[in-house]
Amino acid sequence: MNQSKIKFSWLLLIFAAGVLVLTGCMTVTPKPGEVFSCAKDSDLNKIIAPEASLEDFSCVIKRYEGADTLHFNVAVKNISNEDQRFKVNIFLENGKAVGGLLPTSTKKGLIKPGETAKFTYPVMAMNASPGKIDLIIKTMSK
Repeated sequence: MNQSKIKFSWLLLIFAAGVLVLTGCMTVTPKPGEVFSCAKDSDLNKIIAPEASLEDFSCVIKRYEGADTLHFNVAVKNISNEDQRFKVNIFLENGKAVGGLLPTSTKKGLIKPGETAKFTYPVMAMNASPGKIDLIIKTMSK
């Protein structure tokens, strides 16, 4: 092989390695309406009350107040022997936080043993997958 072919081979190898590195670093933006995992297990810190079982924690991008917005789907099951009400807090690494009470209203009563309550929490001004997440589920005192 002559010198120019060797240089060309090295340049081609470096270019191919660069393309592989760039494609590996790209993050895929989820499509609106498509349910996806909110975070890797290593990026999700869960603190869940012993009376609760987390049945669903997923994300979806949906329209909210005229813009595509990240939503957290949360389903909590009451695994205790008593009716319960849970407080859900979701803290993101960018400083945003959402949450609320399950059930949102007690007009129909609390969550009965073995039943599951669901709610979807929108995160304003955010339309991509979050990074690290702290999820806290507590029981409310009666």
